[in-house]
Amino acid sequence: MEQQQTAPDSTMDTHVLHRSAGHLSERYAGIFAPEMVERYVFESYATLGRTAKVRTYLATISVRFADDRLHALAQSMGSIAKEHPQVLFVCVQNAGRSQMAAALLSTVSGGKVEVRSAGSLPAGEIHPLAMDVMKERGIDLADAFPKPLTDDVVRAADYVITMGCGDTCPIYPGKQYLDWDVADPENVSLEDARAILSDIETRVHALWERIKTT
Repeated sequence: MEQQQTAPDSTMDTHVLHRSAGHLSERYAGIFAPEMVERYVFESYATLGRTAKVRTYLATISVRFADDRLHALAQSMGSIAKEHPQVLFVCVQNAGRSQMAAALLSTVSGGKVEVRSAGSLPAGEIHPLAMDVMKERGIDLADAFPKPLTDDVVRAADYVITMGCGDTCPIYPGKQYLDWDVADPENVSLEDARAILSDIETRVHALWERIKTT
């Protein structure tokens, strides 16, 4: 994990990050030291800040990102029980395919799968077309944001689904890896974006059937 930190944009962001690190330290007491939790929070801020196009809520989403990473790490250590199968979707930008697949699986499974997504080279925001076609299916990606691929979320996953990101995802034993040949919805027509969504949806339903019978 990266050690480099970037100074927060404002005093308010610094306050939010410190306060939130304190809350997370209480949540993960006995699992992670407060110093480690704070480091995760500020590193997550620095990492997301390098690509974020809208920085208004950067501190808030950084805390969400840090919390998810800490939760995943605790699960991989066995410190927090896995209540549901863990699935990680990975594409290049985490702005289209992997976000669509993650939201679809969460919906199809009725919350019976813990789903994460990440990108090998994350974009600054979700592709507008991806948001549009998902909204047509009644799924809102307004709260989603591109996230970098980190080792902790890979370690926690039971299934790792890659989509066009090559060999950037580390390989660990005991996990099921699948590679989906799915087109990128960036800079395509609305009809093409809908076709990509249909392709992903078919694959997600098949994955859910596979998970249920495992």
